[in-house]
Amino acid sequence: MKISIIVPVHNEADNISALIAEIGKVMGGAEAYEIIYVDDGSNDNTAEVLKQELQQVNALKVIRHQRSCGQSAAIYTGVKAAKFPFVATLDGDGQNDPADIPRLYEALIQQRENISNLWMIAGWRNNRHDSAWRLFSSKVANGVRSRLLDDNTPDTGCGLKVFLRDEFLSLPYFDHMHRFLPALVLRAGGQVISEPVNHRSRTHGHSKYGTLDRLWVGIIDILGVIWLKKRAKLSEASEVERG
Repeated sequence: MKISIIVPVHNEADNISALIAEIGKVMGGAEAYEIIYVDDGSNDNTAEVLKQELQQVNALKVIRHQRSCGQSAAIYTGVKAAKFPFVATLDGDGQNDPADIPRLYEALIQQRENISNLWMIAGWRNNRHDSAWRLFSSKVANGVRSRLLDDNTPDTGCGLKVFLRDEFLSLPYFDHMHRFLPALVLRAGGQVISEPVNHRSRTHGHSKYGTLDRLWVGIIDILGVIWLKKRAKLSEASEVERG
């Protein structure tokens, strides 16, 4: 397994060290891996904690946004900096379980033997540990998005995904694109499979994204993705040989 693990964070100082240690334990048997933390303009002790971890963890790389640009920008920065052809993304709050990464990676490799255009395995939090309001709002949002975009993905909000680096970078980039990755992959001619993953309660801090903020921005973004889908044209081309 050769894979880059991208962890975008904003003000998650209390969750960093434990998650890095957990990733290292899970990935100890990997042929090669790297952990890329992207500090999205944090104003707590995130930068200091990451500097300390850099001195102790050889597989760690840290990139810092001078100001907060959002989760999609942080993920995009991390993927561009990744050196391996396969990428996994994890939320920095510790609710995603790193132990799922090898399983999703193997699923992607094995399924690609039968589905050559499979680009992504998306995590599916089918047993979530969140508040009742968060569960309700997420269910509504996923239902609306799935109906309008027909992306056949039950949980696009899950931060745990494994995908092909180059194919990700070929997708149209925009703010909040991480919430619509399955639809964008399908638009580009790729395929996505969802796999159940573990989901854990947050132990430190709180969510940095409000439900109402996601709702209003999400409506605008869905309309934009619908437009992108309608404007997409997939061509089949082959090179003409001499003679």
